[in-house]
Amino acid sequence: MNLIFRNHALKRMFERDIDIEDVRHVIQTGKIIADYPEDQPYPSSLLLGWKENQPLHVIYAKNELDEIIIITAYYPDPLIWNNDFTRKKP
Repeated sequence: MNLIFRNHALKRMFERDIDIEDVRHVIQTGKIIADYPEDQPYPSSLLLGWKENQPLHVIYAKNELDEIIIITAYYPDPLIWNNDFTRKKP
């Protein structure tokens, strides 16, 4: 699996104490909870995975070479997300 990390993703991951292996784990085991087909230059998806017992969201896109481009990663805020971290609260 060829992962490409955008500079924004690496900066945010560093600030949020998320490492490359955490993101790789979410890409391999996570569940797609949202698709963004209109994103440019490539459609993207939001994945929900877990780092130990903590939910972790990763937004990624695939290009025409089937490379996985990591756009960002973050720990979802329980004040904003529902109990299973799959949807934002109304």
